[in-house]
Amino acid sequence: MTGSLSEKTEVRYRTPTPKDAVPVWRMVVDEPMLDDNSSYHYTLWFRDFAKTSMVATVGEDIVGFMTGYRRPDEPDTFFIWQAAVKPGSGISGLGIDILANAIDLQLAAGAKYVETSVSEQNKPITMLLRMVANAYDADIHTEPLFLAEELPGGDHDEILYRIGPLNPRA
Repeated sequence: MTGSLSEKTEVRYRTPTPKDAVPVWRMVVDEPMLDDNSSYHYTLWFRDFAKTSMVATVGEDIVGFMTGYRRPDEPDTFFIWQAAVKPGSGISGLGIDILANAIDLQLAAGAKYVETSVSEQNKPITMLLRMVANAYDADIHTEPLFLAEELPGGDHDEILYRIGPLNPRA
């Protein structure tokens, strides 16, 4: 599948493979706003949850990714775990494009809701989530998911964003 808001650079969106784990891990380690996981984590994730995750590539280079899964207790809910765009990629709209491509696949597979958690202080992500809700003509419901004191080393509350029910994009 291809497509991007950028007209100058052809971005390809695809499901990841375990071979994509190291470049994704490096992207996460280089971004201080992201919680880092081990490279092994991404290798396992891209083996076990490839169908619910996405990488964006330009040529052979990974320029963005998102990891997600369908909630076992709510199979119509797609939870987005982590997403990032390579700094300096210069590709306009890449963050929303990665999410939209992944959400479109999950919507076609029966998802009705998207969830993620984020700090209230992360204004760029909360703005991106509003864009997602608008794109899918869906409502957003927020509530505390985990309080800072419930998380080891937690410095902020994790706020759950639940978007839906989803409608196909126009």
